[in-house]
This record gives sequence, structure tokens and C-alpha cells, in this order.
Amino acid sequence: MRNLSLLALLALLPLPALADTIQATSHITAITIYPQGAQVTREVTFAAPPGPHDLLITDLPADIEPDLIRLASPDATLGAFALRTDRLPPRAEPSSPAIEAAKANMKTTEAALVEAQRAIDAINAQVEAQQAQIGFLTGLKLESAGATAESLTAIADMIQTKVLAARQAAQTAQIGLPAARDGVTKAQEALTQAQAALEALSRPDAEYTALSVAVTTTSDTGHLTVTHYTADASWAPVYDMALDRKAPKLTVDRGVLVSQSTGEDWTGVDLTLSTAQPSSQSTPSLLYPDLKSLTDPQPMASADAVSDGMTEPVMAAAPVVEARSVAASTAYQGDTVVYHYPSAVDVATGVENLRLALDSLTFTPEVQARAVPRYDRTAFLVAKLTNTEKEILLPGTAYLTRDGALVGSTDLPSLAPGADTTLGFGAIEGLKLTRDMPQKATGDRGIFTTSTQIEEKAVLKVENLTDESWPIHLMDQVPYSEQEDLQITFTADPAPSAQDVQGQRGILAWDFDIAPKETKEIKLDSVMSWPQGKVLQ
Repeated sequence: MRNLSLLALLALLPLPALADTIQATSHITAITIYPQGAQVTREVTFAAPPGPHDLLITDLPADIEPDLIRLASPDATLGAFALRTDRLPPRAEPSSPAIEAAKANMKTTEAALVEAQRAIDAINAQVEAQQAQIGFLTGLKLESAGATAESLTAIADMIQTKVLAARQAAQTAQIGLPAARDGVTKAQEALTQAQAALEALSRPDAEYTALSVAVTTTSDTGHLTVTHYTADASWAPVYDMALDRKAPKLTVDRGVLVSQSTGEDWTGVDLTLSTAQPSSQSTPSLLYPDLKSLTDPQPMASADAVSDGMTEPVMAAAPVVEARSVAASTAYQGDTVVYHYPSAVDVATGVENLRLALDSLTFTPEVQARAVPRYDRTAFLVAKLTNTEKEILLPGTAYLTRDGALVGSTDLPSLAPGADTTLGFGAIEGLKLTRDMPQKATGDRGIFTTSTQIEEKAVLKVENLTDESWPIHLMDQVPYSEQEDLQITFTADPAPSAQDVQGQRGILAWDFDIAPKETKEIKLDSVMSWPQGKVLQ
């Protein structure tokens, strides 16, 4: 009796409500892409009565990183959450207005193909029927016994008339056969295009995982924001650089190439591009003490001792120093740059590099013709670009055009505000270069050699065949030495404008203007001499 009373009392006490499982799907709304990796923001809306629930979000990608999942809700209390990779509920096929329209188009094109094939079948049926009639009529055997000539003639005329009519009917039916076959071909092409359009919108179900979240709602609907990180996305800058030499003006159209292979399409997302690199090294490298010590040199074993079987002394192993592995990353100057794309973007998984336009910048470059007659037969147009903007120009591929014509591409380095680089915009065919070495009487060209001296004579020539003046920056080289015994001297007429250009020993440069149809020459002589008994390397 006592036990029955206790059970009755417990039955009257309020029990905690059991949480029910609510399935929901998410919708990707925003993406922040880094040079490698991306942060994905998903929105989840679900209907549930007030109280505790187990919310199961069934459409997260399989390679999601659980440590970087973050949850937020404005109208529900969130508890523990976990990823489920097994015993997952079946997932419905993806659907959208575009997919439903593509499916409807598939049904329409399939029906059109059936009708087109029916038209061919109807023509073939008519032809077969006429041929059967012709076969029957031509196979008749007339019995002449008891028949008069008039009756036989009448029967023969009837057969002739019927066979002729049947053949004409078959020919008439066959006239429509090419058009009917063309209709089948067009219907098949339309069906193929409809299938491709549907496949482009809906892909096969990829591997996925589910996120289980304990939520407590206070109303009949709830909202949840899920953010997570993926490594399978990236973006890179791309530039179109158009040079107007006469202005001079350099127009830089900036764009980006976006790609992702997450296994799910990003449709109508709010896109942000960031130069931050969360997956790379975030702290400075560590230095470890480097202890050095001196020891007495070990005496070398004699050859006789070695031949007697004595072993050579073994050097002690160097102490092992623990080192940190450092991930390679691109160095950026200045603060993180963030670009927010102004309109919604679609990025399909694994099938494209999406190019997006950012903006257009205009710079005033320093333009000149650069000539290296030692190796080149023409001068090249170059432009010195100085970044006068307040933000960094990120490293990326630049496509170069001059006066509307594509002349090449280059890898633009990272340019902080105030930094500069030189870009080449193709050959100038009207600026011809030569590097002649005067003929010696003995037949050697431009090089006079003795046992202790080498003298080289060269004539550098620039010929302007164009109808305009050009600023020329001509470069050549002479050997240099770091040994006192090897003496190197040179003479140049005219004298170079600069020596050891950009810290490179022996590199000479001349700056001058050349008028239309003008030719300029530079005489360059160099002498190397060394003491008797030495050999030049």
C-alpha cells in the first residue's frame, strides 16, 4: 500500500517535458573569402511550439570544421550542439523557382520529342499500309478459266489503278518524312539543352553532415545563424592595365577571381573579400640560444695507422635543436583590406573562376623606351607605376594593353602606398638597336688579347625610324673585379648617366632623347689587366 501511495504521489508531480527533434535546412546568405579559406554564414528558420527542442540542421557540408562553428539566435536560448555524421535522415532534393522551371521545361521538351516521333511513326505507318496493299494487289493470281476477256481486262485495270494510287499515296506520305525527322532532331536537341540546364542548377547529393542544437524557444518560430569556416575557397586579384603613352595615363581596372570547391553552390550570397589570412602564421617565430664552443683539434691519423686497421675518429653529433614549422605565406604591408561586393553573387562549386569587377584607378606613370643592345634588337616601352592611392595594391596577374592592343601579362608585386614598380608594354619596332664590335686587321672582332690583358671595344647604336621623339634609357655592362691584382678600367663616349645601377656592379646607363629619324652612338671600351703568371677566370 505504501508503494502504491508513493507512485500515486509521483504521478501528480510535474515532469520535465521531453525535447522533440525538429528538422530544418539552412540557407547560405553571406560569405567572407580570404586568400585561402572562407567564413560561411547560414540562416535557419524553423517552426516549433514554445519549449525545448532538438534542432537538427541536415544540410551542412561533410568537411565542416567543428572547432570553428559559431551559433547565434535573437529569439531562442541555445544549449549544447554537436555534429552528426552517421544515421542521418534522408535529405530532400534541392529545389528553387529556377529548378522547378527547369523541371517543367524538361517535361515540355520530353512531350515535344514524343509528338515529333509520333509524326514519323504515322508517316511510316501510311507508307507500310500502301506497300502492303501494293504487295497484295500485285500478288493476285487471275484464273482465266470461265473468265471473259472483258472481265480480265477490267480486273487488270482495277489492279493497275489501285497500285498506282497506293504508290502515289506512299510517295505523298514520304514527302513529309524529312520535315518530321528534322522535328525529332530539334526536339532531341531541346531536350538535351533542358537536361543540361537542370543539371547546372541541381547537382547530385554530395556527402553531408548534420548539426544537432539544443534550443529553447519562446514563440512558434525560431531563427538561428550558423557561421563556420571552410578551407576550400580562395580569391586572387586580377588587373587590366591600359597605357595611354601620350597623356601619359595608366588606367588600372581592378578585379578578383573567386573560386570554391565546397561541394555546394553559393547562390545569391552577400560577398566580402578580405586580405586577412586566418589559416597562416599569426605569431612571430621563436629564436633559440645558439651555443658555440672551442675544442682542441684532433690529431690526424697517419696513413700507416689506417692501413693497420685503425678506425678513424668519429665526430660527435651536433646537438638537436627543436624548431617550429612555419607555414609559407605572402607578406602584406599595411592593415587588412576588406572589399564588400555591392550586389548578390552566385559561385558554383568546382566549375569556375568567377571574375568580379571592383573599381578603376588612374595613375600618371613615367614612360620611357628602355634599350639593352647587348641582347635586344629593339627598344621596349616601359612605364614606372607609383602607387599614389591610400591603400595597398595586392599582388596578382596584370594584363597589359597599349593603345588598345594586348601586349602581354605580368605578375604585379605587392605595392604599398608610395611604392613603385616598372611594367613592360612591349617592343617598339621603330627603335632599332645594334651593338657592333669594330673589325681588327687580324680578323678578330672587337677583342684585343695578350697574355696579361684583354681589351674590348664596342659601339652601341640606337636608330629612331619613327616620326616622334623618344626618351631613351640605354643600359650595358662592363666587367668588374674585387681583386687588387685584376685591374679593370673603361671609357665611354658620351659618359654614362649612372654607374652601378640599382647597386649592380658594372651596370651602366645612359639617358637621352632621340629625335625622329635620328641615330645615336655610344663608344664603350673596357680593359682588363693582370700580373704575369696569373690566369683570368
